[in-house]
This record gives sequence, structure tokens and C-alpha cells, in this order.
Amino acid sequence: MSASGRSRALARPAFRCTRSTLSVPLFAALAATIGAAQAEEADAPAATMDTVHVTAEQIAKQALGTSIITREDIERRPPANDLADILRTMPGVNLTGNSASGAYGNNRQIDLRGMGPENTLILVDGRRVSSRDSVRMGVAGERNSRGDTNWVPAEAVERIEVLRGPAAARYGSGAAGGVINIITRKPTGDLAGSMTMYGLVPEHGDEGGSQRAGFTLSGPLARDWSFRVYGNLNKTDADAADINAGHSNGATPAAGREGVRNKDVKGLLRWDPSASQTVELESGFSRQGNIFAGEYLNTSNATVQDKIGAETNVMIRRDAAITHRGKWDFGTSRLTFSYGDTDNTRLSEGLAGGPEGSLAAAPVWTRSNLKDYSADGELNLPSVIGGIDHIWTLGFEYRDSGLDDPYSMSQSGTGVGGIDAGTRSGKTDEQVTALFVEDNIYLGERLTLTPGLRFDHHSQFGDNLGPSLNAQFKLAEDWLVKGGIARAFKAPNLYQANPNYLYYTRGNGCPDYYTGSGGCYIQGNADLDSETSINKEIGVEWLPDNGYHASLTYFHNDYDDKIVAGYSDYYETAGSAYVYQWVNASKALVQGLEGNFRMPLLGERGRTLSWNTNLTWMLDNKNEQTGQPLSVIPEYTFNTALDWRPTEQLSFSLMATFYGRQEQATRDRNNEPVCGTADLGPCDTLGAYSLWSASGRYRITDAISLGFGVNNLADKRVFREGSRASSAGAATYNEPGRAYWTSLTLGF
Repeated sequence: MSASGRSRALARPAFRCTRSTLSVPLFAALAATIGAAQAEEADAPAATMDTVHVTAEQIAKQALGTSIITREDIERRPPANDLADILRTMPGVNLTGNSASGAYGNNRQIDLRGMGPENTLILVDGRRVSSRDSVRMGVAGERNSRGDTNWVPAEAVERIEVLRGPAAARYGSGAAGGVINIITRKPTGDLAGSMTMYGLVPEHGDEGGSQRAGFTLSGPLARDWSFRVYGNLNKTDADAADINAGHSNGATPAAGREGVRNKDVKGLLRWDPSASQTVELESGFSRQGNIFAGEYLNTSNATVQDKIGAETNVMIRRDAAITHRGKWDFGTSRLTFSYGDTDNTRLSEGLAGGPEGSLAAAPVWTRSNLKDYSADGELNLPSVIGGIDHIWTLGFEYRDSGLDDPYSMSQSGTGVGGIDAGTRSGKTDEQVTALFVEDNIYLGERLTLTPGLRFDHHSQFGDNLGPSLNAQFKLAEDWLVKGGIARAFKAPNLYQANPNYLYYTRGNGCPDYYTGSGGCYIQGNADLDSETSINKEIGVEWLPDNGYHASLTYFHNDYDDKIVAGYSDYYETAGSAYVYQWVNASKALVQGLEGNFRMPLLGERGRTLSWNTNLTWMLDNKNEQTGQPLSVIPEYTFNTALDWRPTEQLSFSLMATFYGRQEQATRDRNNEPVCGTADLGPCDTLGAYSLWSASGRYRITDAISLGFGVNNLADKRVFREGSRASSAGAATYNEPGRAYWTSLTLGF
């Protein structure tokens, strides 16, 4: 396609029914272009799918605010286990905890634009995944959770869409940072299958290796019916218990990375009664069991060292969905009903003070259960009004979530008001109803405007209105300016909002003005407000028709009403205990720059040799009231890769990531100093470091391929130095050293 032809396609896209897209408002033309390719892909045989998808990738990959990870990217740089390993190489993406405490530092999760994992919404085929909400949130704002990016094995992924910034606001609560949409492979016209085996061997014996085996199978069943099924077995070993000995700042060394065992199976049955109607039925089962490495928060787990190497928590997720997609004379439609059920089974942990989060001296198994029922749908309606092209999206969402966690409600609360008498109920629930509308308005060849509005009604926290406006303007033949603004929000979670949920400390966790003798409580608060964020971005993109691509984006988020464990308003019980609550307190500022650059070096559009680079630079990530960081995050992250394909069968990649310095919080949640004084010593800083890796892939035949690679070529290791929930310093995680991996895929 010529440059002018491509520009016209971007400005006035053909309207197509997409199988699973993010409907990105800011990049409406881009989304429609991708959607057209996806629609063709849905009914195309396997041989055609790659060609169509590469076309969409060339136009869209790493455009402003959105990035696409293709199946080819995953095959070339496969994650050892969790998809977060490859997601972290996208612009605007880091791995962090949900606060600056450094607690559970090796269980870092996806953090988009510094807004924290709790503001990153994970989707699988466009449907919310919320299993981490079944994990108790501690007083520092952390969960002992691996997050929700590991429920789909790498071999089952068709692509991953990463959406950052204002465009993500249309997805409602929890998407203030952005959205990760993991899209699985769909049935094709022919019977096809594959089996992949992967192994990773670390050079250092105190680091855990990985092994996995997975399969996919899909094809026709009858005239109008087709199917797809995938399965996966995976084990990643835990690091040695003493891996951080000599590096930690406590008597007992901080724990290394936990191991994990995965078992996944999922099936899809598809019915196409006509060329314009599709019905899909899905059901899946996944099990994740950890391999304990000695994790603790405030006090030593020395009394339960016999649990190292055993499973101390198991999460089982069951899900099902039915979806109808239709093409009509007036447009297209989608309607989905889905169900999710997560069992979170754990050995009992401390609920108060120093033992918080640590295994009990004589642990017993406890269980929480989270059930999510949802219905959502949308209509896409093209129209011409006054000679101007419009594409309307009208949608709705209904969710009913129920959590039952009796153990986490068992902390005694003598004299605390507002809690259930006797044995407190572990049940809490919420219902959310939402309507949204957006209009992609194509004003000539140069300007696209996308106004949008989402209305949410929460059963406990009332109404939220989220307006948005995004724009794209064509400056010149190959230059675009894009910008947007939106109001995003996050409702309080099911722990923060439940008055039966108590945290207790005998004094060390109380504020410095505490004078009582009965300790302090933090209680759930049913009167909280939702956290809100005004998200803004503006950027420029260069997209000539020769394989080059560059963009630079500035983003600025004003974050308000952040929910924290409050230490201001309180009352005193008859036993001289102080009672506080979770409160809306903090204003925060998050701003930074994102950029990317692609240079073709050899072959048409760089197909033989290309250089791909992206950069994230965090200018601010701080609580404006205290000046403290929201999370431990690098000052900058610079990813660069050289991709070489000397033949159609053989490809190589050389990759590097450069991380800037990371600084710890200087004060704890009570606003008391944790470093920087004569008594406490200097504050810790994790200096800048880089990781290099290399990989290759050889396609022996169209159905058989061999992959191989070396991670961390220079063997740069980072050791975890602390694990206290108040502040663990800046070195809160382990970066593993050199490791060797290989994979073999057999298909037909």
C-alpha cells in the first residue's frame, strides 16, 4: 500500500466485525485497521493468518498508547513461565509491587505508567480476570499474589494487546493505568495441532529453573462447528532459601523467588450457523501452586523453615463463558455471559503486627472463594451525519462479585464498633452496572475525534461518571499528533470496604502520637470514595511507508483519593485501643515520557534485519502530600532489540534492557523516617543496571521448529536486600543470572 493509500485507510477505515479487539478510542482508525485484519483472520486458514497479522503489526505495533505482542514475538523470546516476562519489555510497562514498601518484592506484577498493579486491568479474550482479588490486602497495600498474567500458557496466545493511558478509561474500575488483553488462538478451517516443550537451566545452582510442556489442538467438527483445546504443565523451581545471604539487611536473609506449579486446560466450541452469526462456548480450569522460598514481611519465618520447598498456597480458577457475535445491516454486535470462580487456599498467616503475612507457628489450611458473574456487550454502528463519517460504540457491563474469606475476618476486635457480633461473617459482595458510549468522528482526511462517556453505578459506592476525549490530527504525509484526556477510577476493593476486616498492632505500627495501652486497629470502611485519576497524554508519531516508525508521548496523571490505612481520625475503645480506618487521603502525581523507534536495516521494510527500541522515563511517581514514591520503579527503562532473519527458516535476536536507578521510600506509612538519619543510616539506592540476552529459532519444517537462547548474557545478578513491610530499601527483588533455554515445537 502506498503512503497516501495507507493514510486514507487510517483516516476512514472499512467497518468490520472484530473477533476480539480493545476498541481503542484514541486510535480509532488504528483499531479499525487491526480489526479488519482480525476479522479476516477469524475465518482464514492457518496459512493465511500469519500474512494478514503481519500487515496489522507493521501498521500498529507500538503506536502511541498501545503495543501489540504477536505470536511470533512470543516464539522468538518465550517467557519461562509468566507472560509478565515479555510484557515488561513494552513501553510504559514495569514490574512493581502495589506500594513502595518492597513487601513481597519477588511477586512483582505488571505496572502500567507507574499507576501500580491494582490499576492495571487484566483481560483474557476481552473478559476481566480478577483472581488476585481473592488474596487478602495487607495494611501496607500489598497482596501476596503473583497477579493474573499467568493463567494462559504462552503456546495458547495469539497476541497480547497493551493499552495505556486515557483510552483505557472506557474499561471502568481498575484500568486507570491501562489494560492488558491476552487473546488466545482460535479455531481455523483445518485440523491443526502442536506440542511445545521448553526448558530453562540457570548457570547458578541457587536459582530455580523451569520446565513446561503444552499443546494446542483445533479444527472443524461438523459443517458449522469447530473446536479448540489447549493444555499446559509447568514447573518453575524456587530459589535456594539462602540465596540472599550476605546481601540482606536483616538477621534472616530475605527470601528469593518462589517457585510455581501450573496446570491449565481450556476448551472452546464454536458454532457458525451462518456467515454473519457466531456462538462460542468456553470452559477452563487452572491450578497454580507456589513452592515456598521463605517469604515473610516483618518477622522471621524461622519457625516454619520446614515448609521451604512445599506448597503453602494454591489458587484454582474455573471459568466459563458464552459469546454471540453478529453482523447486521446496521452494524455489528457482541453479547457475552461469563463466570469465574477462584479458590484461594493458603496456610494460615499472621493477621496483626509483626507476624502479619508470616506463616503461623502451627499453620492450618484456610480458604477464600471469589465468584464473579458478568454480562457485557456492545453495538458498533457506522453512520453518516451531515456528510461526516461516524462509528458509534454503545455498550453495557454488569458484574456481580462475591468474596467469602472467613479466616481474614477472624482477627479479634474487642470494643471495635461496626463489626458483626460473635463470629464475623467472611462474606462481602458488590454489584456494578455500567453503560458507555463513544463516537469515532472522521473530520476529513486530517482529523479524528473520539468523545466518550462511561457511567458506572456501584452497589456500595454510588455513581461514577467518566468522560473522555481523544484526538488524532495528521500534520503531514507521515506525521500524526495524538492526544487524549479521560477521568479514570478504581472502586475500593472487597477488603478495604468491609468493616469486618481488621488489622491490629500492639504499638510499633501505631502513629508516633499513640499514647494508649491497648494497641491500634485498622478497620475496613464502608464509606470510602473511589480513587480517581485525570489521565492526559499528547504525542507525535512518524509512520512512513518504508518500515520506519517512531513516536514520543508525554503522559500526566493526577491521582486523587488514593486509599490508604489512615492514622488521623480515630476513637478509643474501653480497653484503650485506638481504632482507625482505611481512608481516602493521598493526592499523587504520575508523569513521564514514552518513546519508540524502529529502523529497517536490510530487506524490504526491514524484514531481514531491523532494530527496535522503546524508552520509558518516569519524571514523577509520588504522593504529593508526603513526597514519597508510590512504588519502587526505575527512573528509566530502555529496551532495544536487533532482529535478524538471514533465511525464511532461521532467525536471531539480540536484546538488551537498561534500568535506571531506583530509590526507596524514606518514610513509612505512618510518615515516620525509615532511613536518612544518624540512627537509621543512609537510604538505599539500587543503581542502574542492564540485562542482555540472545535467542535464535530454526524452522526445520513448517510444523517443526527449534528455539534456543541465553538470558542475562553478562550474568548481572541483583539480590534482594530486605523484606520488611515498612520499607525494604530499593533492592526489593532478585534478578536471576545467566541461564540457558531451549524449546521444541512439533505440529501438524
